[in-house]
Amino acid sequence: MSVPVRIAAPTALVLALLLALSACSATRTTGEGGSDRRPATSGHPVAGKADAASGVVLDAERTTPTDIDLRWRGGGSGVSGHVLEFATEESGPYTVLQYLPPQVTSYRHPDLIPNTTFFYRLRVFRGPVSKPVSVTLPKGELTAADENSGHEWLPARKDPKRTVPGRPLRSGGAGAPTGLKAAVKHANGILFTWTDRASDEAGFLLESRTRTGSAYEPVVVLDPDVNSTGLITLPTEKEASYRVRAFTYGERSNVVRLTTGGSTGP
Repeated sequence: MSVPVRIAAPTALVLALLLALSACSATRTTGEGGSDRRPATSGHPVAGKADAASGVVLDAERTTPTDIDLRWRGGGSGVSGHVLEFATEESGPYTVLQYLPPQVTSYRHPDLIPNTTFFYRLRVFRGPVSKPVSVTLPKGELTAADENSGHEWLPARKDPKRTVPGRPLRSGGAGAPTGLKAAVKHANGILFTWTDRASDEAGFLLESRTRTGSAYEPVVVLDPDVNSTGLITLPTEKEASYRVRAFTYGERSNVVRLTTGGSTGP
């Protein structure tokens, strides 16, 4: 079962835990794509080289001793977005930093562990989306009754009744989720349900566009075959439009490497 979690970049504390786990792990996943192997211990940019298959070029620059800015360009047609990943060894394991919509071409990875080498790569994702639904939540914030209600509707679920014989997502946009519905549970909670019509999805993305927003952005990543999930909303999401995307992963960019400097703190 997949529990929906809003996507957020790991903090330095989480990164420290990841470093410890990485050092103790005997199993590594294999990193793919080209690499600029120059050690970058200064703030100068690391220029990426395009992967022959994807044409996606990832560049990185250390803008402060512990902040790294990433930028990218290129990519194939029909790209629905990118997944930015990082690791502390080039061979992995890689951890997802963020799922990003196609119009976003930069990202800052802040407050990193000093004197540590980080590797970054970008993955393309593609897939069709459902028809959107608009939701207006009641005014106010979560009440004590809401907090004590148990939120049994919140975890992601796989309901066989909302799964039909699927079609491959790679066959011309087939397999888009249908029948998306949004049920308001309280002033900050929404339950989404839909019908899964894909046969080969890597997962689903719940995407939102706020009343003042200009584009949809991924907010929740879900496992394959999921067709129900709850969402605890942000204050900016009192009025928003939502849709669900079934997606598969595509090409990877080059891998870039940067080493953070010493801490600027006491």
